[in-house]
Amino acid sequence: MEQHDVALIVGSNRRESINAQLARALVALAPAHLRFVPVQIDDLPMYNPDRDPEGEAAVRRLKTDVGRCSGLLVVTPEHNRSIPAVLKNAIDWGSKPMPASVWRDKAVAIAGTSPGAIGTAVGQQHLRQILGVLGGLVLGGEAYVQCKPGFFDASGGITDESTEAFLQAYMERFGDLVRKMARN
Repeated sequence: MEQHDVALIVGSNRRESINAQLARALVALAPAHLRFVPVQIDDLPMYNPDRDPEGEAAVRRLKTDVGRCSGLLVVTPEHNRSIPAVLKNAIDWGSKPMPASVWRDKAVAIAGTSPGAIGTAVGQQHLRQILGVLGGLVLGGEAYVQCKPGFFDASGGITDESTEAFLQAYMERFGDLVRKMARN
């Protein structure tokens, strides 16, 4: 079976991030033909169009890591009903110069969790809009879940069977999208 590399970006730089935990659980639920490449974003300089992106090692690494992948999985918290600054900064660096944007023609899945009742729904809507404008093909449907105490088991898996089945189906749909996009 042909393998497809997927860039994995967690939009949080917290050490004990529940979204990093969710990312690990999603990777475990993903189809076997997806190989995830963790992409570091917390060391990127703040985006400034006056800076030469090729002179910034962290920016070059971001562009290389994302650019070589067929797909993108973003797992992110919601900050003030939008996306975290660290994630927006990475998106801005990866989008320039526009003709060489690393987000263009990528199959994209977005997920996230928070303790709040609507999970990361509003932040994900902003992210869908941004990545869509930049030429990414964002998987339809939404994967935001509420993280209550006991959401993850001791090994990092999802404890609720219906939530696990929902997220596994989402990842399978993403795997199909990545495969279809790679054929084109």
